[in-house]
Amino acid sequence: HPLKQYTCDGSDRAPMASFDIVSKVDTQTLDNAINTAKREVETRYDLRGSNSTIEFDKKALTIKVGTEDHLKLDSIIDILLERSTKQKLDVKSFDLKEEPQPSGKLLYKTIKIQNGIEREKAKKIIKAIKEMKVKVEAQIQEDQIRVNGKKFDDLQAVMAMCRVTDFEVPLQFENMKS
Repeated sequence: HPLKQYTCDGSDRAPMASFDIVSKVDTQTLDNAINTAKREVETRYDLRGSNSTIEFDKKALTIKVGTEDHLKLDSIIDILLERSTKQKLDVKSFDLKEEPQPSGKLLYKTIKIQNGIEREKAKKIIKAIKEMKVKVEAQIQEDQIRVNGKKFDDLQAVMAMCRVTDFEVPLQFENMKS
């Protein structure tokens, strides 16, 4: 048949389109947001002169916030989240579950930055994709999900569903191939 499409391996399957669902945080943008937050903490009237710190560990992807009491700690975290939002970072990347730890006269809270999709969340995303009943395949590849399909429209439908569904982790779409 003259209109039949062939793939590189000589088979007559239709070429597959694909993309990756990832969850990444741009560390440079995050660093900028943290530095802006530090400057604001130093100049804000209710925090000026307090023994407050914000430290970013780029290797461990953690932010350690330290200050004198819970009220100031909450204020600093609010500033940090606000500055991150202004830098177009998704605040779902910040894992705020850990309780503050007292150390001497100060309180410290470690905030983990979620980078990559955890296996349990990836399984939830794949389950939601399967429930859509579109002809695509999704599989977990390390800390991301690869979605393959014959129709570009099916892939776009999966992206749209991922954008409107809250999987408690910020999602981006990469490596779109058709």
